Amino acid sequence: MVDNIKNKKKFSLADNAILFSLISIVLGLIVGAIALVLAGEDPIVAYSAMIEGVFGKPKFIAWTIIRSTPLILTGLSIAFAFKTGLFNIGAEGQFIVGALVATMVGSGIELPAIIHIPLTLLVAALAGAIWGGFAGWLKSKFGINEVIATIMLNWIAFYLSNFMIKSTWLARPNSEASISIHDSASIGIDWLTGLVGPATKVNWGIVISIILVLIIAFVLFKTTLGFELRGVGYNKFGAEYGGINVSSSIFKSMAIAGLLAGIAGAIQVMGVSNNITILAAQEGYGFDGIAVALIANSNPIGVIFSGLLFGAFKYGGTKMQAVGAPSEVVNIVIGSIVYFIALSSVLRMLYVKMRDKKKKGGNA
Repeated sequence: MVDNIKNKKKFSLADNAILFSLISIVLGLIVGAIALVLAGEDPIVAYSAMIEGVFGKPKFIAWTIIRSTPLILTGLSIAFAFKTGLFNIGAEGQFIVGALVATMVGSGIELPAIIHIPLTLLVAALAGAIWGGFAGWLKSKFGINEVIATIMLNWIAFYLSNFMIKSTWLARPNSEASISIHDSASIGIDWLTGLVGPATKVNWGIVISIILVLIIAFVLFKTTLGFELRGVGYNKFGAEYGGINVSSSIFKSMAIAGLLAGIAGAIQVMGVSNNITILAAQEGYGFDGIAVALIANSNPIGVIFSGLLFGAFKYGGTKMQAVGAPSEVVNIVIGSIVYFIALSSVLRMLYVKMRDKKKKGGNA
């Protein structure tokens, strides 16, 4: 009985993803501190400026949440695909398509806000689902790897968006930006501007994001659909033997992942930018979402916290420039965190193998 208790403790240590994520974050901050020292800056002063830049004023907190919102949704998109055994590296393109379609619906028609807002979100979500679902269909029908398909779709979305801004009714004369959406399609919260300042784009995006996180968590862990999708992710051959339609599950998974990233793009337009601009390069919301999903260990609820952490790094990191520290250190910290999380997976695997080997040797 004592041996069983010890084995349970070892198992829980090896599988404690939260602990390994926290350790990875601390190690990433240490690497960032080393980079600051090499640059001739005081890490304590730089990190203090970053923390002050996140929590120092209500306006800073609001902007941190605003920066975090699209990362939560793209992270949720990628985490959902991970849970079902797929790698949705196409969240970037799905985000762009969602933003493009939200701009078209938001600026192209005039309706009462109670209809215009949900319609804009719904159509943008549908566009993201089609964009992601197409990659899922290619994989299920022809065996084309979803990573390759989604990378190509990212670039198609990128150039399609730029083309639409330059060459269609979305174009604004003598501007790199599209026309703006109507106020009836905006999800801004006007009554909060007095607290955080008129320039702060406070919106309902974070509320929508949390609701979607809860819905996805429920679908994954409490429904038949979620069981089937996770079953395919664990072992598609076993799932197929158990009567699950693997091809259909792959399509559904990528469509849902695309839907989430498309909504992220729509929220960015409806709550922050109110339009889209000609892009010189991909903005990186989808790629940052990969790191968010990794830190959360693909847990939908964990994505909220990892998204807020990344939003804090992204916004607070710019404040380090006020004390002379390079803001690029934030990217070093983020990259290091992802590296250590990937390394922790290897260490956990080695730990479990050594534990099992030792257990077999003891039984012998």
